[in-house]
This record gives sequence, structure tokens and C-alpha cells, in this order.
Amino acid sequence: MAPVEAAIELSAESDDSGLSRGRIRTALSCGKLLTTIAYRDPVHVAERLTLYGAQNLAEPSQQWAERVQAEQPDLSKAQIAEKLRTKSAHIARVDGAISGTPFMIALVPAYMAYLWQEGRMVLRTAALYGRDPSELSTSAETLVLRGVHPTVELAVAALTKVRDMPTPGKPESRRPLKVWVSAVYSVLIFGGFLAAPGGEKARGARARLKATIGIILGLTIWISTWVFPVTFMIMMAWGCESHARKLGNRAVAFYGGEVGTAEAAVELAGDVDDKGHDRRDIVRATFLGLSIAIPLGIVAAVIHFMQNSSSPILIAIGALVAVALVVAITVSAGKG
Repeated sequence: MAPVEAAIELSAESDDSGLSRGRIRTALSCGKLLTTIAYRDPVHVAERLTLYGAQNLAEPSQQWAERVQAEQPDLSKAQIAEKLRTKSAHIARVDGAISGTPFMIALVPAYMAYLWQEGRMVLRTAALYGRDPSELSTSAETLVLRGVHPTVELAVAALTKVRDMPTPGKPESRRPLKVWVSAVYSVLIFGGFLAAPGGEKARGARARLKATIGIILGLTIWISTWVFPVTFMIMMAWGCESHARKLGNRAVAFYGGEVGTAEAAVELAGDVDDKGHDRRDIVRATFLGLSIAIPLGIVAAVIHFMQNSSSPILIAIGALVAVALVVAITVSAGKG
């Protein structure tokens, strides 16, 4: 186990326990630790996050797959996978909305929580269809399904290299800007907001220029949250939910046997029309939306009033409500 990963182990038991203080501490520490991992090794951020996710989510995912099939024997694996995909998309929508706020204290944990729950969705889907979520090949398939690497073979090679390297310690000097540009670019690909530059061979000056332009554009958009905050929250909510649905389609297509390779699943899922849900799902989604609308409304209102007031109390209220919502959604996602 690498040093950073060993710093705080997420309890496997907490994934299925009640809403306890331990679960809340786990939710809080999860975002903090994922951020630390990304900060310590920004060059291999996608691989580090994937390995850490498999290490902590593999066993709970296996237990979830066994439990849900025992509790719902009348449902097919495809139906269970669709319920999982739908729930994950709902969670991604909320995490995305919070990550679209200008509150840095909530933005980073919310985006990390979004990446974490997507990883949980893929590993649970793999376990549901009889795959071992702890195997390196499954982690490699996850990276391919996310679009980070074009083939499983290249993903395995990258994961093996990173796994065998100790996690870097806290940097003693400021890293070059190009390191952070590359890191943010990788995280955006990992989260589905950018497409990979045509595979492993598409590197060099042109790829770096494309990455730099993408980062500058992203920073410009984020700065605009102070001018059009609610609009950006909606954009992020839509983007995160859309990618969660797409990633879920890819995972089901691959692990469900519709296609033979993860690469083919990526191509197939791009043509799938997500027709939505039946009436029962719509009702559930409506009540879920209503339960979340109030705290999100408070956050949006605070951001609106912040344009005319720099009150630290007002800023603190908005940030705390946003963080509390991230924690609540993260804890809910773990319940399965």
C-alpha cells in the first residue's frame, strides 16, 4: 500500500452501516484524501485515483452485488444495473451542481465525490456480472471505459508502473505550470468533461497546446461563476449526470456481455439513446429533487446575494450548506 493511500483507510463496513458519525467522518475524509492523492502525484492522478478506488471499494462492491441479488431475486442483473446507473446519475447531478459553485471548500470535495461514486458504480456493475473488482484488469477496464486510455493493455501497463512506484511526498518546491495543466486535463478526461487526444500516440506540442487552451477555457468558465453562478451550477449538474449515465451504459454493455471489449463498449455507448425512466422512477426522482432543492436553493441564494455583499457570515453559510450537502449525498451513495 502506497504511503498516501495508507494514511486513511476507508472502512469497508461503513459502506453498509447506518448514518453514523463514522460514516460522516468517512465521507469527509474521502474527499480530503482523494485531493491529497491528486496533489501528491498530479502526473498520474487518474491511475492513482483508480487504484485507490479499487483498493477501498472492491470488497464492498462484491458484498453489495451479493446482497442486492439476495434481497431482490425477482430482478434480473440488467434491471439491478439500471437502478444502480439511475441512482448514480442522480447523485452525480447534485455533486455536479455543488462543484459548479464558487465555494472552493465545497467545489473540490464535490467533484472528488462525483469521481468516487462513478468508480463505485463501475465496480459494482463489474461485481454484479461476476467480475472481480479487485483485479488490476478491472481497474484497467475502468480507465478505458472512462476514456483515459484507448486499450486495456496500455491501461494495465500504466497502472502497473504507478502501482510499483511509491507515492511522492509533499513537494518541497513549486511544480511547473505544465505539470498542473497536464493534471487538470487528465482529471477532466477522467470525469468525462474532455475527450482524450486520440490515444497514447497523440502527444507532443499539439496535445499540450490543446490541453493548455482547454484549461484556460475551463478557468475562464469557473471565474464566470461569480457572474453567472446559478447557470454554471446547472451546467455542471447536467455535465456530471450525463457522464454518469454514459459511463453506466458503457459498463453495462461491457460487463453484461453485449460487447466483447471495453473499447467496443465505449463506441457502442456513444450511440445509445437514454430514454429515461418509467413512471415510478420519475416519481422517486421528483421527491429526491424536492428534498435537495431547498439546500441547493440556499446555496444559490447566498451566491446571488454575495454579488452585492462580501459578508463573511453569508459566505460561511453558503459554504457550510454546500459541504453538508456533499457529505449527505456521499453517505447516501454508500448505502446502496
